[in-house]
Amino acid sequence: MEKVTKDTMIGELLDIGAEAAAPVLLGIGMHCLGCPASQMETIEEAAMVHGVDADELVRLLNEKLAGSDGSEGEEKKS
Repeated sequence: MEKVTKDTMIGELLDIGAEAAAPVLLGIGMHCLGCPASQMETIEEAAMVHGVDADELVRLLNEKLAGSDGSEGEEKKS
């Protein structure tokens, strides 16, 4: 599983795991995921714009991405 960092572009993040990442991004108020401008924004920039701690966002995204590959986290859905 590829890990994301604060420097990962939103477009790249969505390529890695849109189904896992989109709900997290929508949860911070980033409702324009299909917008070309958001695709060229880094996770750190998105966090800053939306008033979210970038390190915490990266941690949460990596946690969700790890659970989305089917190798772990399946039992945690409740």
